[in-house]
Amino acid sequence: MSGWRVPEYTELRVLGEGAQGRVVLARHDATGLLAAIKYLAAGLADDPGFRVRFRGEAELLRRLRNPYVARMYGLVETGEGAAIVMEAVDGAPLGAVLAERGPLEPEAALAVLKGSLLGLAAAHDVGIVHRDYKPANVIVRADGLSKLIDFGVAVDAGEAGRSGTPVYMAPEQWRDEPSSPATDVYAATCVFFECVTGRRPYAAENLAGLMGRHLTAPIPVEDVPEPLRPLVESGLAKDPWDRPAGAAAFVTELETAAAAAYGADWEGRGVRALAGAAAALSMLFPLTALGLGSGGAAGGAAASGTAGAGAAGASGAGGAGGASGAAGSAGTAGKGVFGALGAKGTAAVAGGATAVAIGGAAVVAVSGADEAPPPQRIEVALAALREPDRSLGGGGTFRVQGQVVRVTGFRDEALQQRVNQAIRAPLDRLFARNRQGLDSYDGVFTNDVRPEVLLRNDRLISVWYETQVRGDVGTGWNPARATTVDLKDGTAYRPIDLFRDPGAAVGPLNELVPAHLPNGVICLPEAGSRFARDIRADDVRGEDIAVGMTPSGIRVGFHAAVLGYVSACGKKTADIPYAQAGDLLKPALLEAVPYPGGGPSPARS
Repeated sequence: MSGWRVPEYTELRVLGEGAQGRVVLARHDATGLLAAIKYLAAGLADDPGFRVRFRGEAELLRRLRNPYVARMYGLVETGEGAAIVMEAVDGAPLGAVLAERGPLEPEAALAVLKGSLLGLAAAHDVGIVHRDYKPANVIVRADGLSKLIDFGVAVDAGEAGRSGTPVYMAPEQWRDEPSSPATDVYAATCVFFECVTGRRPYAAENLAGLMGRHLTAPIPVEDVPEPLRPLVESGLAKDPWDRPAGAAAFVTELETAAAAAYGADWEGRGVRALAGAAAALSMLFPLTALGLGSGGAAGGAAASGTAGAGAAGASGAGGAGGASGAAGSAGTAGKGVFGALGAKGTAAVAGGATAVAIGGAAVVAVSGADEAPPPQRIEVALAALREPDRSLGGGGTFRVQGQVVRVTGFRDEALQQRVNQAIRAPLDRLFARNRQGLDSYDGVFTNDVRPEVLLRNDRLISVWYETQVRGDVGTGWNPARATTVDLKDGTAYRPIDLFRDPGAAVGPLNELVPAHLPNGVICLPEAGSRFARDIRADDVRGEDIAVGMTPSGIRVGFHAAVLGYVSACGKKTADIPYAQAGDLLKPALLEAVPYPGGGPSPARS
């Protein structure tokens, strides 16, 4: 590390060391605040690309404020090096507990799984996928509660990559497909299986064999107690769409199964069993070993925690100072012991720290619990769209799957809820219409939804949903849907609402849409078209014609069957620049797009 240290901190102990750098326990000289500092290895710090990824890790951690996740205080960068200053958690890694204790009682395994899932739920709620959930990244405190650490390979939901620990990697990671909250659910279920059985669900002599097991081998549910088999079968499903939508949804399943199998007090028994297992390893606790911790005694503010370290790759961190209150889905998911922890964590905030680089020197400033709230940072991510199956009148099943766009980061939670409801609303209207039309259907009708964010700026978000149906039905059941929402007040603009005069707009649309389709026509003669009619205002009003806004123009989409063409004509989409369609739209909306005059649009990322 070339001798560089974060200024104004005194190093107390090395917690972990590896190829990426090392993690040390340190004390802030002015306040006595204990923290875990993750130093980037000197060779990596000189690599601009890796340093960018290191900043990315810090940015992901900054977005998390939750009592089940080790908190980040700040990023420090100078010409000599880079470091992340984090909370330190006094406890032992779950991996060490399992190595010492062996398999856990079912209640204890359920308790540690629930605590971890609540931490993952907080990450999922802000669009983060951990991707490397494993026993080394779960710290068990001596009070039996746990915290999640190390987001070193975390990504925004939707990114692909094979980073992770192979024995816990989901099939989609092996296939280098996009990660989602269901990816973390798979890894958490692998760890849960290990907690209950003392071994991992899949093993092989090499990576190729391990990949094959995760991709195709049957789920070994027979190795876990019968009441827990539905949880394991659900969490280890090969297809991510067959798993719970995310950690919060999995918590709900877990609580129901645990209470049914082990009684209403299962959680208290499980936490006490974990406390006993962790207490046997108290000398591994970084603060306790130095005489700085409570020895694991929990109670009052002491239960706010301090942090352990992951050994592999110096990817973990440990720390002190308490955690802020639960946020997002993790703030409401969960009851009992873990549900109460949210209130404890909020009451026990001792302070935070921010780190900035000034004139080449790092400055770390510690602030109290009354610090000003951070600037509002609105994040946009994809969330799993999963609803319970519904029965149809003819004995059939109506099923929904896919993804929906979700925004987070609003200071006004009521406004955030209105915006998210408006973004989802066109899908709800489509599903309701489909169910009504399928009253006598006797098969399985599946709606598969794929969203795209067409426009996102400080004022507007415009979302486009492509839908695909599975079932023995005719054409026209899977139209595109679109909505544009004002982020300032939650106003939702259906396609018809985008136009200043819907009645006058359809005439120009009938000229513009074919001109921006392949070959300039809606349906080629060889497709066997029978007849065509013009787009009507009622088509737009009824959302049979979808209209969304992009940075450079409007997108118009529809199923050709709406206009009287045969099914072979399929779906059509036309992108019309504002230079041609701008006069049709409401002026207030045009003012909110980057190029209302139809100028150059930014490259699609």
